Amino acid sequence: MENSELKELIVNSLDSNADPAEAINRLQAEGVSFSFSEDVVGRVLDAVTATGLIALNDNDNDNEIAGSIRTIFYRIAIGGIAAILILFVSIVLSEGSFSLNSLLGLSNTYDESIISLLTGK
Repeated sequence: MENSELKELIVNSLDSNADPAEAINRLQAEGVSFSFSEDVVGRVLDAVTATGLIALNDNDNDNEIAGSIRTIFYRIAIGGIAAILILFVSIVLSEGSFSLNSLLGLSNTYDESIISLLTGK
């Protein structure tokens, strides 16, 4: 089978109305065999992975990504805990106790003015 005939066969196989059995019959008439040796899968995978385009069973990348995410999470979590503790200590030192009013920065004198602002009276 010449190159032009092979190209024509490939182009014709892309047509949605084309019969795939016709292409197979033409190739078999030219002496093309579709039987493969038993180790063909391993050889193809070896050839593909040797190019470096894909990696099979590469769990090292997954472990590196998980380790990086874990490290970032711990840094953010420790920073957040430190900020909460500093906020708690500053509230206790400035107000003398820890309550909802002290957390919001309100004292007893402001409760009446907030209520009057909210109710309009």
